[in-house]
Amino acid sequence: MTMKIPTTVITGFLGAGKTTLIRNLLQNADGRRIALIINEFGDVGVDAEILKGCGQEACKEDDIIELANGCICCTVADDFVPTMNKLLNRTDKLDHIIIETSGLALPQPLVRAFNWPEIKSRVTVDGVITVLDAKALSEGRFADDEEAIAAQRASDPNVDHENPIQELFEDQLNCADMVILNKTDLLTGLELATVTKDLKLQMRKGSHLVPTQQGVIDAAILLGTKASAEDDLDNRKSNHEMEGVAQHDHDDFNSFIVELNGAQNKDTLLARISKTIEHHDILRLKGFACVEGSTARLLIQAVGPRLNSYFDRAWRADEAQRTQLVVIGEKTMDQAAITAALMG
Repeated sequence: MTMKIPTTVITGFLGAGKTTLIRNLLQNADGRRIALIINEFGDVGVDAEILKGCGQEACKEDDIIELANGCICCTVADDFVPTMNKLLNRTDKLDHIIIETSGLALPQPLVRAFNWPEIKSRVTVDGVITVLDAKALSEGRFADDEEAIAAQRASDPNVDHENPIQELFEDQLNCADMVILNKTDLLTGLELATVTKDLKLQMRKGSHLVPTQQGVIDAAILLGTKASAEDDLDNRKSNHEMEGVAQHDHDDFNSFIVELNGAQNKDTLLARISKTIEHHDILRLKGFACVEGSTARLLIQAVGPRLNSYFDRAWRADEAQRTQLVVIGEKTMDQAAITAALMG
């Protein structure tokens, strides 16, 4: 029986250090012949050019394939499957395949694609690696430049999901076999301990947290985890799937919508939301806001006490510019009091 080629999926937001991690890996591949699939898009394929410049026998220039048509999880049938077939039908032997996803990609749908019949018999997902920016996390952000991620989303016409950055972050953690906490050299000891503690509370059972500086990690740690992730999808549920379970399987939870009139002052609104969450049993809050002085909608996400917001896109001409917040909590929560608090 032919041995399956192990494939490592590397995900993480723009600027987390995925390309640096891969470059270091290629320079210390210990004789492995590695092919790269790089999922980037835009005018210039910067990641691919950086990696092509490695000059390493582990990964020659013709071993690097760019998928520049948009988010890989949204173009599985058109791009990913044909690309994998192309690699698998080569006459020369590959020891490993690495896929660098864009920061917008949902990792679980990509892992699920490894169950396509023509792929499953020949390839296995050795592991899913999520790379995080330690400095950004310590400062309350998911990425160094969240506006750049919003611009990346806007530039990709093939993205068919509008997951907020917080949900993308959670999905990346939920699917990971290993979480690489990069740029730890930029933190103090206390900051690193705080970020590490917070991450471990959010990571799924069975995944491992590895701190790194400048993406340096031993290839023996990164490769060869033998996770067979495509056979373990039930333990890697997406945010959408878990939310569906909560909504359909548990009668103790309820949700309602609060709509605010007129353009809101951003700082006042966020402060009001934080105070409301602090004083009421709210499990989750999410929605969009129309704020003063901006033509873009403000996306708001809160899970427990953690509140995150950013402008995700401009308001469309055919939609009403309004503020709507969805509140999720136990059925015993005081809906009237929460509504009054949010309305100010």
